[in-house]
Order: sequence, then structure tokens, then C-alpha cells
Amino acid sequence: MTAVAALPQTEPATAAVPRRLRKRWLAFTAVMTASVMDLLDSTVMNVAAPAIRGDLGGSYASLQWMAAGYTMALAVLLLVGGRLGDLVGRKRALLIGVAGFTVTSFLCGLAVSPEMLIASRVAQGAFAAVMLPQGFGLVRDLFEPDERTKAFGFFGPIMGLAAVLGPIIGGTVLDLNLFGTGWRAIFLINIPIGLFSFIVSAKHLPDTKPTTRKVSLDIPGLLIASAGLVALVYPLVQGHELGWPLWSKLLLAASLPILAGFGIHQSRRSRNGATALIEPRLLKSRPYLSGVFFAVVFFGALAGTFVLGMFLQVGLGYTPIHASLAMAPWALGAFIGSAISGMTMQKFGRKLLHIGLALMAAGLAGTYAVLALTDLSVGSWDIAVPTLIGGIGMGMVFVPMFDIILSGVRDDEVGSATGMLGSFEQVGIALGIAVIGTIFMGKVSAADAATRAVAALDGTQTALLATIGGLALAFAAAFLLPKTSRAGIEH
Repeated sequence: MTAVAALPQTEPATAAVPRRLRKRWLAFTAVMTASVMDLLDSTVMNVAAPAIRGDLGGSYASLQWMAAGYTMALAVLLLVGGRLGDLVGRKRALLIGVAGFTVTSFLCGLAVSPEMLIASRVAQGAFAAVMLPQGFGLVRDLFEPDERTKAFGFFGPIMGLAAVLGPIIGGTVLDLNLFGTGWRAIFLINIPIGLFSFIVSAKHLPDTKPTTRKVSLDIPGLLIASAGLVALVYPLVQGHELGWPLWSKLLLAASLPILAGFGIHQSRRSRNGATALIEPRLLKSRPYLSGVFFAVVFFGALAGTFVLGMFLQVGLGYTPIHASLAMAPWALGAFIGSAISGMTMQKFGRKLLHIGLALMAAGLAGTYAVLALTDLSVGSWDIAVPTLIGGIGMGMVFVPMFDIILSGVRDDEVGSATGMLGSFEQVGIALGIAVIGTIFMGKVSAADAATRAVAALDGTQTALLATIGGLALAFAAAFLLPKTSRAGIEH
């Protein structure tokens, strides 16, 4: 999921939008639809994974790659997605992204093997990275200043709601088994949605010229960043499955110098006057780097909710829709928490992060206690209260986090800062799935059919403890963040 997209970016002025543009809210709906498609596809794997494995086969590690491959591609290419909009124009970049996302969704729905589905998911993530960064610039092109703030005000709540409702929608689609397509419907449903977004965007979005012709894509930097991320995440996903061979340890060790080399490459390009993927000055800002670390840890910890959804299906035999409804209190809590933090963010600032993290940890600890007391006889209502509390905490963190992280960033750095933050958000998701998912999958894959439910329970409890530890680390890191949210960013 791409929560950082809920923040507008500072962009160069563009040509004024003609006042005769009558259907700007319809065009705005098309732009929002593109962002919602990404969020839904970022979360549907939580409930679809068991059904996909039952149909296509493959290892449990392959299930992790169906999610991690998408987020990794999105993380790397978000660094250049915004630059592409500068080069070819935002409308054209959005249309390229939407068209590619729709086609790759079709390929996901046609997948005949785990390998084909993973490759299609990676391609989906790549086109999502082109599609997502264009939204806020297009809103600026669509609306006059007096309406712009109102339009921006819809982004946060809609994005947050889409993120938490994704698993529920996915479970409903799976349960309905539309036209006998089973799990494939969660991808095929993007075709009519994508066509709507493409057609309406093509017809009603204003044609704006590229904001600059001096920007060049840093292909060597992109390749270095890609190599570093793959070296970091690939062994985490595959290592346990293969018994941690020597190459997996060597890859992990190599990832750090590769990523360090990426930072050196960015600094060198900046000194030579070339366009860098990341503004090097941001790498010297302690509050901003603390915020990046906080985002990585926080979004990584969210993988604990992925494990809980998997346990309900693998361990207790729930259907996808039953598992989704069992997790509905978390979604409801996230909506409540988002509303609370939205109303109190300016007053409490950073304190909301600490309150939200504490509530999340309390909710997960309560879930752990319920599982310990009820064992495999646990029911949906048993975990309703703790998951509601955890969801409220997540919503309270979700809304103010990016404003607070960016509060010390200069106006001319906001675009680069949000792009980098969005990339590392996706890295956090991928790492969380790799680390916490491996804890769960490792125990389940080692068990036979007779003991799989017990192994799933054990894996879930261990993963919940790891998630609580991650939240504790995020709680400590939050003290390094600015105390107040960024002033001057439009909402």
C-alpha cells in the first residue's frame, strides 16, 4: 500500500486550467480510482494467498514473493515515477501507468504458474510507480485554488479507507467466485476499473506540458538501487525455505555496501549538476532520516496483521470472506483512529504517534493473550475487541505520520523527500513480509497436515511478539521526529 501518496508535493507552476473545464470532479474521480487500485492490490494478497497456492501450487516462499515482488518494484521505481511525469507530462505518465497496470492485472488473472503470477505482480508494481506520483500535480492542474484544498481533503480519508478495506473487499470477491474465476477475480476486476480511469482521464484531464526538459532519468542509479534492494530482500524471503545457504548470507552482507554505493552515486551526480533520484541534502538531515527509519519499521510491523489473516485461513480453516469479516474490527478501528487524529493532529502533533503505537501494541498483545487462552478454539468475536483497539492505534499513526516526518524539510525538497519516503515505505512492507512472514511460514511449512493448525498458531503468536517488538522500536524512534506537523502543505 502507498500511504505517502496522501501528501501533496510541491511542484513547479503549470499553465492555468481553463475555467471552461466542466467535468473536473469526474476527472478527479478517475485520478483517485487509479490510486485506489494500487492500495487494493497491495492488500488483497493477505486473503487470496491460500486460494492461489491451492490452485497454482508453489512454496510458501512464492506466496511471499507475490506480495513482496509488487512492493519491491513499486519501491524502486517510485524514485523515477515522478521524474517521468516531469519529462513527458503528468497526464501522459498517468495514462501509461493506468494502461500498464490494467494489462498486467489481466496477466495476473491469467497466470498458470506461481512464476508467471510473481512476474506479473512485479510488472504491476512497476506501472503503479509510474501511475501514483502524478495524482497531486494533476489535481493542481484541474482545480482553481479555491477548490483545490477541498479536493486534497478527500485524499487522506479515501486512501486510508481503501487500505483497510482492501482485505475485506478481496475476501468478498473470492467468496462470490464471480463467473467461476475464483481468486483470479481479484485481479480481473481491475480491468473495468482501469478502463474507466483511462477513458475518463484521457477525455477530461487537461493536457499540460512537461514541467522541465532538463531532467534525465538516472538509469545507473536505478540499477544500483534495484541490486541493493534485491540483495537485501531476496535472501530474507528464500533463505529459510532453502536452509540459509552460504549465498543467502553473502547477499545480505553485500546489500549494505551496494546501497551505500547508491548514496555515493547520488551525491556525485548532484555535485556534477545532474539530476539525482534522491536529493543528497536529505541524507544529511537527522530528523528526516529518523522519519525514514520510523516509516520502515512501522510499515514492516504491519506485516503482523497479514500473519493474523493467514492464521485464520491456514490454522482455523476460515474461508476468505470469513477471515476478512473477522478482521473487520481492525478496519473499523483504523477508520475511527484516522478520524480522531485528523481532528487533533494540529494540537497533539508527535504525541499522537506515541498514543497510536501504544494502542497498536496493546491490541496485538491482547490478541496474543486471547490466542494463548483459547488455543485453536478461538472464534471471530474473541479477537474483535483487541483488533479494534489495534486498528484505532494504526489509524492514529497513519494520518499525521508523513506531515510530522516532513515538517523540517524545505519547500524545494518536498517532492524528492516524499518520493524517497514512499519508496522506503514500500521497502518496509517488503521487509516486514519477508521477516515476519518467514517466521509464520517457516513453522507452517515444516509441519504435516495433522499438525499444521498447531504450527500456524505457534507461528502466529511468535509473529505477534515480533510485531510488538517492531512497534516498540518505532515508539523509540518517534522521539527523534519533529514535535509538530509540517506547515504550509495543502490538504
